[in-house]
Amino acid sequence: MKAAKNLTSLSEFVDQEHGPVGSKPREEFEAGYEVFKLGAMLQQARQAKGLTQAQLAELAGTDKSYISKLEKDLKDVRLSTLQRIIAEGLGGHLEFSIKF
Repeated sequence: MKAAKNLTSLSEFVDQEHGPVGSKPREEFEAGYEVFKLGAMLQQARQAKGLTQAQLAELAGTDKSYISKLEKDLKDVRLSTLQRIIAEGLGGHLEFSIKF
C-alpha cells in the first residue's frame, strides 16, 4: 500500500508546529504535554477503580473540584497532594524517573 505524499508523521507535525527538539517552544510544548498526560492518567486510574471524582476526593481528603481541575489540566498539583490522591484515593503508588 502506498502512503499519500501529502501526509506527515506525528513527529514531523510536532517539529513543524513547535520547533525542533531542544528549542524553547518545543520544550514548552513537551512540558505542557506531560502535565496533560498526568491528568489523563489520573482520570483513567480513577475510572478503572470505578470511582467518581467525588468519591476519589473524599478518599484522598480533597474536594471534587480539585480532582476535576487536575484531570482537565487546569491546576498545578503539589507532589505531596498527588501522592496522597494516588495512595489513599486509588490505593496505588507513584513512580518517578528522570530521562536525559
